[in-house]
Amino acid sequence: MASKDRITCHVLDTTAGRPAKGLRVRLEGPGSIAPGHGSSLKTFESLTNDDGRIAVWLPYSSETSSGEVPVYTLEDVLGAVRGPSRWTLRFDTAGYFGEDQTFFPEATVVFRVEEGQHYHVPLLLSPYSYTTYRGS
Repeated sequence: MASKDRITCHVLDTTAGRPAKGLRVRLEGPGSIAPGHGSSLKTFESLTNDDGRIAVWLPYSSETSSGEVPVYTLEDVLGAVRGPSRWTLRFDTAGYFGEDQTFFPEATVVFRVEEGQHYHVPLLLSPYSYTTYRGS
């Protein structure tokens, strides 16, 4: 297994001048596309580590799911998608700063993924602004 997934992110808390440790991030993208069935959304989630990074994503199981544990990996999903796809990162800034301590309760970044490519999405974060770019 690879040491990191093909989509990674890094969050820096610019108000504290350090990595944003323990920030919950959700990654959403298309599932496999079966002819005549459309596509299904696949969701992953993780917490940033001590360095503010997410290198590996875990399948997301919602609070209302019936106890079924998803058994797919990001590599499974990326391998099944043909052509370009659209992915979304949702950073839980309210959970990190506190609900009443931030103007943006969620920072959302939508980006395009090409087959076979690796993507690193850094986020510079404060309670009243955020900036992102395609990293390397």
